[in-house]
Amino acid sequence: MKAFASSFLLYTVVLLCIHLWRPDTATTMHNETDRLALIAFKDEITHDPLGMLSSWNDSLHFCRWLGVHCSRQHVHRVTTLNLVSYGLVGSLSPHIGNLTFLRRIVLQNNNFHGKVPSEIGGLFHLRVLVLSNNSFKGKIPTNLTYCLELRKHNLIDNKLEGKIPEELGSLSKLKALGLTENNLTGKIPASLGNLSSLTLLSAGENNLEGSIPEELGRTSIDWMFLVFNRLTGTIPSSLYNLSNMRYFLLGANQLEGSLSQYMGVAFPHLRQLVLPENRFTGLAPISLSNASTLEYIFLHNNSFIGPVPPNLGTLQNLGAITMSLNQLSSSNGDDLSFISSLANCTRLQQMSFHRNFLKGPLVSTIANFSTKLSRINLGFNQIQGTIPSGIEKLVNLIYLNLGMNHLTGSIPSNIGNLYKIQQLGLLGNRLTGRIPSSLGNLTLLNILDLSSNNLMGDIPSSLAACQNLLELTLTNNYLNGSIPTDVMGLSSLVTLPLGDNSFTGSLPLEVGHMINLEVLCVSKSRLLSDLPSILGNCVKMRDLQLHGNVFEDEIPTSLQTLRGLEFLYLSCNKFSGRIPMFLGDLPFLIYLNLYFNDLEGEVPLVEANVTISVEGNNNICGGVPKLHLATCVTSSSDKKRKRPSVKPLIPIIIGISFLGIIY
Repeated sequence: MKAFASSFLLYTVVLLCIHLWRPDTATTMHNETDRLALIAFKDEITHDPLGMLSSWNDSLHFCRWLGVHCSRQHVHRVTTLNLVSYGLVGSLSPHIGNLTFLRRIVLQNNNFHGKVPSEIGGLFHLRVLVLSNNSFKGKIPTNLTYCLELRKHNLIDNKLEGKIPEELGSLSKLKALGLTENNLTGKIPASLGNLSSLTLLSAGENNLEGSIPEELGRTSIDWMFLVFNRLTGTIPSSLYNLSNMRYFLLGANQLEGSLSQYMGVAFPHLRQLVLPENRFTGLAPISLSNASTLEYIFLHNNSFIGPVPPNLGTLQNLGAITMSLNQLSSSNGDDLSFISSLANCTRLQQMSFHRNFLKGPLVSTIANFSTKLSRINLGFNQIQGTIPSGIEKLVNLIYLNLGMNHLTGSIPSNIGNLYKIQQLGLLGNRLTGRIPSSLGNLTLLNILDLSSNNLMGDIPSSLAACQNLLELTLTNNYLNGSIPTDVMGLSSLVTLPLGDNSFTGSLPLEVGHMINLEVLCVSKSRLLSDLPSILGNCVKMRDLQLHGNVFEDEIPTSLQTLRGLEFLYLSCNKFSGRIPMFLGDLPFLIYLNLYFNDLEGEVPLVEANVTISVEGNNNICGGVPKLHLATCVTSSSDKKRKRPSVKPLIPIIIGISFLGIIY
């Protein structure tokens, strides 16, 4: 009997153990907290557009719910919550702090809002926290410093504010800290220098100020992203000890001083050097060619002096170099020799050195660049010589700016072989000859600026084939002949400055086809006859410059449809008749120039902010008091017009607006 009782007791114990260790029973008895915490997380989701949490119900064990992973070692304890790019909307439940075995929280690219729960600070096993690309607000919880196992802390692209907590310096195992694209203020904590394992520091696009801590030189950072802040001071010398630096991005701050000439030696693995829009002075580092893996060099908009660094042609991975808006030059006057070296960079796609003091001839080796080259910007320098004829070999060019130099000779006809080019600027040189008809082959062209040269002859009618043309600027040349009707009828054109030439004939009627035109300048161009009334079809017009011609007869009443006009120049013509009263009713008008015509009668009343010039006309009266004109005999002058007051708009600057592009 005793043997039976003993056997029965053993059997009962075994059954009980089996029952207790069944997954559902174990979960119910030991891990109900994890399930309830997940339910609380789901309850805070107000919108689940893809239905990704539909599996979160009792029909499945919570370890099988989408985005939930449990431990094998600690049975049915949640270790990972991974819900990336599901469009989830809601707040992050503080109950997430009850998932005490969590190692990874990855919720990036959703629309979580509210504060980051401080309860996350109780997750002592947490190694990865990724909450980027959401809408979290408030401050960064300081008690996250209790997560001593944390390796990756990513809060990029949220709406967080306040300071970067000093306490983060106690996370001794942290390798990556991402805080970019928030509203953080204050200084970069010196305590981050305690993070000897830190390899990535990303805190750009905030409102951080002060200097870069010297202590960061004690870390292992190889990726430093601090662009678009308000950082001041110099680059700490200790940072040059970070020999594994690959990405050094400090652009758009207020940093100053000179760069180490041995930067290329100190950072032999450097891939991206991005320091534009600061206040750096001195020479650009001459040792950059030692950083053989360099892909991008962005040093534009500083105050660097001296020559372009030598031997850049050894950088076989170089894809882009921009050193525009500096003061680069050399004493020997041969400042463009670096071009021959860069021709060896077979992966180069962008090259920009505009607005420096570079002198010398444009070397023919520019034609030897890789066909991958898509952008060349050498404008606003002191470059001499002619445009190399071999430039047509750069078949993938989409942007070429050689404007505002001292180039001479003619425009090569084979430039029409650059079939992919979209923007071509040769303005402000001393180019002669005719405009090549081959430019009509450039059917992708958006912007063509040949202004302020010594070009002669007709405007080639072949330009009418450039159906994507937005800006055609030919002002201040010696062009003659009539304005081609085909070109004048390009409906794509937005800006058309043709002034200061010697055209014949009248303004073509096809001008009425340019329904997108906002700027038309044909001033001082010797145009004759009446002003076509069809000009009133250009209802988007904002700047109309017709002064200095021989237009006659009355000002067309059709111009009253140009309600967006800001600038209207009709001076120095032979307009006659009465001044149209609708000119006083144009709601956005800033400048009205009517002087030296044969106009008569009452001058319309304009708003106080409008500059109006009417001198040189006979028998005019009325107008605003500042004109000091005689009172009109008719009673109409006593009627005060009421028009909505509008804020003046900034004048359009025509011609060379595209030349300020910085890559």
